[in-house]
Amino acid sequence: MPQPLVLDPNDIRIAMLGMVDGNGHPYSWSAIFNGYNREVMAHCPYPGIPEYLNAQPTDAFGIAGARVTHLWCDDPAEAEDVAKASLIDEIVSDPLDVIGQVDAVIIPTDKGEEHLDRARPFIEAGIPVFIDKPLTIVEDHLVQFIGWQREGKPILSTSCMRYAKEFEIARKKQMMIGEPRLIIMTTPKSWERYGIHALEAVYPFLDPGGYIDVLNTGSESSNIVHIRHESGVDTVLAAFGDMYGAFGCMNVYGTDGVLTKQFEDTFFAFKAQLVAFVEYLKTGNLPFSFEETVELMKIVIAGIKSREEGNRRVALSEVANGSS
Repeated sequence: MPQPLVLDPNDIRIAMLGMVDGNGHPYSWSAIFNGYNREVMAHCPYPGIPEYLNAQPTDAFGIAGARVTHLWCDDPAEAEDVAKASLIDEIVSDPLDVIGQVDAVIIPTDKGEEHLDRARPFIEAGIPVFIDKPLTIVEDHLVQFIGWQREGKPILSTSCMRYAKEFEIARKKQMMIGEPRLIIMTTPKSWERYGIHALEAVYPFLDPGGYIDVLNTGSESSNIVHIRHESGVDTVLAAFGDMYGAFGCMNVYGTDGVLTKQFEDTFFAFKAQLVAFVEYLKTGNLPFSFEETVELMKIVIAGIKSREEGNRRVALSEVANGSS
């Protein structure tokens, strides 16, 4: 039987470690745990964050038994602002300083190629780690994460889109459109950083473990990724660098109808994602199989390989071959 990953589920101390360009999660995720200073948060360099935080009632903040107590940012100049805005008590000058001081670590950065090095010292120390999407975009790194997980190291990585209420509603209505035939999803930014958002939103519509191969017919700035599933359903994901107006647009086409949804409630999805991590800490039960994360990362990596290798179709069996 799984056991809690922390000694006291009513006093879980979490370190928020890292912040990269284009990603303000240390502000928003810490605020979801701790609450926030509205006046200070108004100066957050990501204006969308105070906008959706300010739209929430006071009682929406806080996750029972858990708090972000420690913070480290890649740029020390940013740490003070994050800490003041999101009510974090301790700023550390070295991320390793949190070992022995916290129960869990969150790595809120979205550059998958960096995650192995960022997470290694905490995973090897046995500290539970939540890693923002994507877990990794490097084959050798995926092999290492799989090895750690098989050793029993507590690791969780997801996109918030798995928890988006808009897509959950669509999944509950899936039977209304008959047999699915085609799924289309759009996102801005790069395939490397945001492809997983589009992918993990649609992934639960089909049975895990059944994805066959990936074809990326696009370029670095405009990825068009076709994924085949053993059920016969085709998925097409589009990641365009500047397509911000089409973030999270999903269409599921079936034999009897179509489902259309667009992602809207960022706060809900983020909080649900973080609650799932806290529940994992309290119970030892993963919210879903780690094999799903492995399959998702293989699809992301296959999309990169396809684009870089002349837009050829890449079988998932080629990626991190023999590692899962």
